[in-house]
Amino acid sequence: MAKNNKNFVAQSWFYIKRTFLVLIVSSLLFTIITKWVMPPITMTQIGNTFSYGLKRDYVSWDDINASAKLAAIASEDQAFPDHGGFDWDAIEKSLKPKKKGKKSKIPLGGGASTITQQTAKNVFLWQGSGISKYIRKVPELYFTKLIEWIWGKQRILEVYLNVIEMGPGIFGIEAAAQHYFNKPAKNLTRAEAAMIIACLPNPKKFSVKPMSRRVSWRYPQIVQQMHNIEDDEDVMKVVRGK
Repeated sequence: MAKNNKNFVAQSWFYIKRTFLVLIVSSLLFTIITKWVMPPITMTQIGNTFSYGLKRDYVSWDDINASAKLAAIASEDQAFPDHGGFDWDAIEKSLKPKKKGKKSKIPLGGGASTITQQTAKNVFLWQGSGISKYIRKVPELYFTKLIEWIWGKQRILEVYLNVIEMGPGIFGIEAAAQHYFNKPAKNLTRAEAAMIIACLPNPKKFSVKPMSRRVSWRYPQIVQQMHNIEDDEDVMKVVRGK
């Protein structure tokens, strides 16, 4: 009996190790492929297809206006050019206990979740809150570092602007530009790019058209932040793709 139990444990451990190895190798290969090829579809897109449909049109780096790239960095992750996937200063601030009665503010360019983390979550993983959010954290750490090492900043930002949800069932800056302003992403003005980015992180709730109160309040602040970070050489290197 003891021998049978030993064999069972040994076999189980063998299959666990093999499964883990297959997952590591396949994830690595997929990450390498998506350095040049856009992900065919994501879990978030599949989930939205049944409720809202799917509007998307992947475009190349050169077909995305610099204003959209700058708006994303200004609003979502101003430390993007400098960190290795995680903004530890922002994480530390988010973990500090808030004073009683003090309202929390949604930061511009200072959120704990970086553009790299958001890209990893949207391309390789799933959305969700509660326990699924905590289950997602370990693979999110893995994929965040993986795309930093393999893709680089320009590719991360390019994929981010193509896969992020920017309205109910609307994925990517090109689909959003066409839907809201009837023009391609490369022709967006600074204000239009800021309006689209202002719907994050909840594009189903914060509407671009008709403009929700939060978007109308936030997009002028994003425009101001875009102006503020234009003198940052590291930011502009990413935006210009150099």
